[in-house]
Amino acid sequence: MAVVSPDMERLVAQYGSAMLRMCCAYLGDAHLADDAVQDAFIKIYRSWRTFDTPAAEKAWVMRVAVNVCKDYLRSAWRRKVSLVEEYPEIAGEPDRPKEDSALLEEIMALKPRYRQVILLHYYQQFSVNEIARILSAPQSTVSVRLRRARAILQERLEARGYAD
Repeated sequence: MAVVSPDMERLVAQYGSAMLRMCCAYLGDAHLADDAVQDAFIKIYRSWRTFDTPAAEKAWVMRVAVNVCKDYLRSAWRRKVSLVEEYPEIAGEPDRPKEDSALLEEIMALKPRYRQVILLHYYQQFSVNEIARILSAPQSTVSVRLRRARAILQERLEARGYAD
């Protein structure tokens, strides 16, 4: 049996559910999100280091998770296989309100650079500065992407008949 460091136990307890929510929103599939979180923790374990602040640690952990999600979305298998098409009976969530479903559909339809900032800002409550560190991008780039993503979402939701 492998020995788990106290840091890893703390990381799983502290960030595990947030990572799972973010990966699920990013990938659009709960089972794939479970796998992504596990893969992210393996990568974190292999390259663990200490941080000066908890914010820097959280940013790094979430960045690893985002990168794993990107890898999953780029994989050849993911591009060729659609689980919704293969198993339509598991595709929907009937309990979700129509507005939430429309918003999530539109978020998932955004280009990856816009989807990332929306998910990190609104679903993980990261500031623009923190998102910039996670994505290794300038703050101005993150601000512009966030503004553009909001505009695109507003336009698409208005086209569907939803007001602000």
